[in-house]
Amino acid sequence: MSSTEPPGVRSASEASPQVGAVHVAEGEQLRTAVLPGLELAVRSRPPVRTGLPPALFVHGLGGSSTNWTDLMAQLEDSVDGEALDLPGFGWSPPPADRDYSVTALARAVIRHLDAAGRGPVHLFGNSLGGAVSTRVAAVRPDLVRTLTLISPALPELRVQKSAVPTALLAVPGMASLVGRLTRGLSAEERTRGVTALCYGDPSRVSQEGFAHAVAEMERRMALPYFWDAMTRSSRGIVDAYTLGGQHGLWRQAQRVLAPTLLVYGGRDQLVSYRMARKAAAAFRGSRLLTLPEAGHVAMMEYPEAVAQAFRELLHDTDPDTHDTHDTLGIRNTEDGRG
Repeated sequence: MSSTEPPGVRSASEASPQVGAVHVAEGEQLRTAVLPGLELAVRSRPPVRTGLPPALFVHGLGGSSTNWTDLMAQLEDSVDGEALDLPGFGWSPPPADRDYSVTALARAVIRHLDAAGRGPVHLFGNSLGGAVSTRVAAVRPDLVRTLTLISPALPELRVQKSAVPTALLAVPGMASLVGRLTRGLSAEERTRGVTALCYGDPSRVSQEGFAHAVAEMERRMALPYFWDAMTRSSRGIVDAYTLGGQHGLWRQAQRVLAPTLLVYGGRDQLVSYRMARKAAAAFRGSRLLTLPEAGHVAMMEYPEAVAQAFRELLHDTDPDTHDTHDTLGIRNTEDGRG
């Protein structure tokens, strides 16, 4: 480690206590933020110029900060971006209290923002990260400039059949059963299954990207807390779906003050496309981008389209920000391209 690095910063080449090798894309940096009872890996992409507003990206269940690599690259001339590995995912170890509820994960995001002093930020969330980001924006509006939610995991009365196996992980004993039933699957087979579930068109994944995903899957499966993190996080989503009153996610969506961009994929197998209209009504003054060919991770499939929509939001809500791109309007796209 360089003597010029502040405490808590780990260079990408430094040995890690976790298994496997860390992948850091060109232009990215990885550091560790250490807080009492909590350690978070933070992936960042330095902006192309100083003075750009800060942004924070929060991944979904089973994901990591690498899910935001392409979008952060698209937005490097618009924001100063950081992406977290939530506790127990990516390169972040489990939380000391093993609490993976949506409330606990939101608290981890808030603690990071308070400690880093970067707020208010442009907050992005996908899936579980969308639920977490909704809660953060509702309870700490001072920390959020704008909110961008990509297939947020908000309560649905009629869950899609393809999402049921994920929900079943919340059932006691189910994770160990799934582990036994899938023990013979290779990391490559598991990765193909996840890709088929999360992408509208799995062929959009490059060979290099797939190879990195396989290596990451192999690394995660070797972690002793892998299934515990998945099980408890799944249970956290289910519990959040059942909460009513002021703690309900839809009620909190109505309390969000930040200008909000909603992104939904027409081929999403985990969050129903039909929820887009309900979400647009819940988040006051929100704008909606629908990508009919996208799946659950539109920021990975169509980062250009998502970046275009965010720049429009940024242009309309932050007059002091001047990005280098022409202003591009938000629209529903029939071919999934921006």
